Amino acid sequence: MPTVLVTGGCGFIGSNFVRHLLATDPGASVVNLDALTYAGNLANLADLTGHPRYTFVKGDITNRDDVRGAMRRGVTDVINFAAESHVDRSIQDSGPFVRTNVIGTQVLLDAAREFKVAKYVQVSTDEVYGSLGATGLFTEETPLHPNSPYSASKAAADLLVMAYQHTFGLHAVVTRCSNNYGPYQFPEKLIPLFVTRLLNDEKVPVYGDGQQVRDWIHVLDHCRGIEAAWRKGASGEVYNFGGKCELTNLALTKTLLAALGKSESLIEYVKDRPGHDRRYAIDCAKAERELGWAPQETFAAGLRDTIAWYQANTAWVGAIKNKEYLAYYEKQYGTH
Repeated sequence: MPTVLVTGGCGFIGSNFVRHLLATDPGASVVNLDALTYAGNLANLADLTGHPRYTFVKGDITNRDDVRGAMRRGVTDVINFAAESHVDRSIQDSGPFVRTNVIGTQVLLDAAREFKVAKYVQVSTDEVYGSLGATGLFTEETPLHPNSPYSASKAAADLLVMAYQHTFGLHAVVTRCSNNYGPYQFPEKLIPLFVTRLLNDEKVPVYGDGQQVRDWIHVLDHCRGIEAAWRKGASGEVYNFGGKCELTNLALTKTLLAALGKSESLIEYVKDRPGHDRRYAIDCAKAERELGWAPQETFAAGLRDTIAWYQANTAWVGAIKNKEYLAYYEKQYGTH
């Protein structure tokens, strides 16, 4: 029976994966290693308190002792979600991105070798491929061309994983995914930011002309893909996951306005992000063919459910916006 070390399990995608795996595999156990930085929220997994197959460990993936301590809890496999992931923050200061995304991955890889894990999965992003023109799709063979400090740090981590797989024979797989949306997403990201602002009749910022194109996938479809890559993926392979739902940022903004019955006067056009990639789009045929995976959630249904979740969880949003959760961590764990 597998015991999976899920790093960053208190984050958006990680917490959804932990809940998904425990709900669908009665033989699986999870050790969740999370540093509880600003984007890690214990409330994301509050419903698992006392779960017999779930263990939370506060720790940093860049700290070898923290990682080894977690590994000693009978870990058989590693799935690395832990990452600094907000592009705007990486433009302001790339240091934390290099530290967590690159050095943290290296520490995890060394521990995976030391403890002889069965499989290692690196959860990455389509942003490592750079920007597409008006046509074409990212495939697993697309050359890496990261354009932000965030995506550069993720690309470096991916290359480290592949180097360890080649040099040491570590069974390792890399997954790359398009933009996720769904419950528990930190409200600095586009959809939860816009939904929570619009619920309060606040303006929403649209970069430049708003014609940047992104492919949107529901977080549970992504989690199913990661599970499939872990269970079925061939060592040394990369698997792309996408939602087959390309939208411009402006079109998405107008969709959210319409869904919430708000006026387009709440759109505020702001100066574009430096080096802003114009278009991302994923070809996920390899995952469909080799893993038997396909997105199940339609964007219309997924977005409706996501909006409803944020409407029903205003206390969760409020605790983040007023930083109550960080004060709780300080009291429980000291400076972090």
